[in-house]
Amino acid sequence: MTDDRQDNGAEGGTNIDFYFDFLSSYGYMGSCKIDELAARFGRQVTWRPILLGITIFKVMGLKAPLETPLKGDYIHIDSPRMAKYLGVPYKHPAQQPNPLNSARAYYWLRQRDASLAKDLAKALLVRQWAQGIDISSAELVADEAAALGVERQETLAALQDPAVKQLLADAVDQAIAEGVFGSPFFVVDGERFWGVDRLPLVEHWLEHGSW
Repeated sequence: MTDDRQDNGAEGGTNIDFYFDFLSSYGYMGSCKIDELAARFGRQVTWRPILLGITIFKVMGLKAPLETPLKGDYIHIDSPRMAKYLGVPYKHPAQQPNPLNSARAYYWLRQRDASLAKDLAKALLVRQWAQGIDISSAELVADEAAALGVERQETLAALQDPAVKQLLADAVDQAIAEGVFGSPFFVVDGERFWGVDRLPLVEHWLEHGSW
């Protein structure tokens, strides 16, 4: 497993690690806010897709929230109102996406161009959570990458590449080692924050560096 936390200016306390799952509505909301917040304090953000349902929840011995009695019903109520509160567009999809292809594409593309990879992640999150379009298929992911200038067949081939699959597996292992267990999850100067509703605490830390 490799640790890439030195990229994008992570050394010296300038970086914010933003962990999210493409299947998480709250992760989408966090993606709409974290870069703007970081920029106000001269920080950079490294986006780090994870897989909650396939890996992290298994480590924790938990069901996915939407499969949990009572909690799943609550999320269907809470997600649209939180989006309204944050002022971000939101359309609840008919079904949860499978995040594998989106996350694999991100880590594959990040090796080439971190900014382009982030643009792809943003486009996919908007498709899923602002437009309600299922982003599970490799074909849709390849279409979104093509819209950013990445050759479609190259993306489709990469999604089946064992080396690319390993990039994602390593990233998830690294997230677990960091103590990440939800989406969104922010790590700032070693301080860990879980949930889009913790953004005010992130802001406080960025401003004051203490409690």
